[in-house]
Amino acid sequence: MVSTAIAFIRAISALPMTRNIYTGKVITLNVDTVQLPNGVTVDLETIRHPGAAAVVPVKADGTVVLIRQFRHAAGGFIYEIPAGKLALGEEPIQCAARELEEEVGCRASTFELLSSIFTAPGFADEVIHIYRATGLTKGRQQLDRDEVLDVIEMPLPEAITKIEDGTIRDAKTIVGLQAVYIKAQRR
Repeated sequence: MVSTAIAFIRAISALPMTRNIYTGKVITLNVDTVQLPNGVTVDLETIRHPGAAAVVPVKADGTVVLIRQFRHAAGGFIYEIPAGKLALGEEPIQCAARELEEEVGCRASTFELLSSIFTAPGFADEVIHIYRATGLTKGRQQLDRDEVLDVIEMPLPEAITKIEDGTIRDAKTIVGLQAVYIKAQRR
């Protein structure tokens, strides 16, 4: 009987425990008590995020469409590819199409998944699904009230140069542009 109780206590203590610290519109912050593969038990601050989709719009002539968006956390305007948070039950490709039209005012006939990346796996579970969009046609831009941005078009090689010189610093944008560039070099 005592050994059964001890086994039960050990089983319970091996289970991850979560203490919610904050729940907002975009993220949830928890402290998770977990046992690591090496047997050590630690408290980890973990940001939970529903995920996102991003899109590299590529025009027929190879020009890419970016946005220069105000980001308070980054201290000003930064270059980005259009992106947004997944709505509840929304598929990533639907989110990419929605964000392309809302932020840039374009629709695309074709979406190709380039990569699905963790943004900061040391403390967050957010995954961004990055697409290339081609067959662009005019849609209707519908910015959210907290979106302050300009639409910028440039040749893909110029965007790659802006990565190299540090002008483009956003991780999802770097991954997306480089993936499109690599695929273009292979054709």
